[in-house]
Amino acid sequence: MNQPLAYVHPQAKLAPNVVIEPFVTIDKNVEIAEGTWIGSNVTIMEGARIGKNCRIFPGAVISAVPQDLKYAGEETTVKIGDNVTIREYVTVNRGTKANIETVIGDNTLLMAYVHIAHDCIIGKNVILGNATNLAGHIEIDDWAIIGGMVAVHQFSHIGVHTMISGGSLVRKDVPPFTKAAREPISYVGVNSIGLRRRGFTAEQINQIQDIYRTIYLRGYNVSRAVEMIEADVPATPERDEILSFIANSSRGIMKGFGKNNRDK
Repeated sequence: MNQPLAYVHPQAKLAPNVVIEPFVTIDKNVEIAEGTWIGSNVTIMEGARIGKNCRIFPGAVISAVPQDLKYAGEETTVKIGDNVTIREYVTVNRGTKANIETVIGDNTLLMAYVHIAHDCIIGKNVILGNATNLAGHIEIDDWAIIGGMVAVHQFSHIGVHTMISGGSLVRKDVPPFTKAAREPISYVGVNSIGLRRRGFTAEQINQIQDIYRTIYLRGYNVSRAVEMIEADVPATPERDEILSFIANSSRGIMKGFGKNNRDK
């Protein structure tokens, strides 16, 4: 339902039961699906595609042009999935010609003052704590939890089921199923509590822990550790997820705390 004190461009496409609070601005080339609530003083700019049953709290700015000097006005988008909660003063910039879109997956929670820059790809069921800042081209996989005031370097990759301590500076890729903390960002264990809550068995968790002991605790460099895991650890989805992540890491994975592990 449109609020008389809000501005909705006539070319915007809103489902009939979208709720718009006072002083909202919604530009052209915007699509919002059913059941979504838009709080007061939210600004939704061109290129936003917002899913079902989302909640966007006051002061958020969605689909602003990228803070990238290479952006030349190309038509790009922000795609927000279903059941996404975006708290106060979050900013989400749309993509550039490099990736065309910025994506936020279903059931994600963006706490207050989060910034998501251009071309980021955020998976499903992700939580970003208050004042977390993502530079451009960052990929965060499903079920990652990132503490408040974390800053993530551009082109970084954060794996599935990870947990990153508040206040961290993430300059390296964070492999799946791990916990990361300290400065510089370092491996501090497997996210075993989170994995148990999501239905992983003790056998699965034990295998993940053994893989990371080989990578981080037994004194091998990453290349040698990967060779040993491929040779000695039975293939499972979790093992293959870890190995694939490492093989495709462009920035190199985080180190073990106090260790001299080298990049591959």
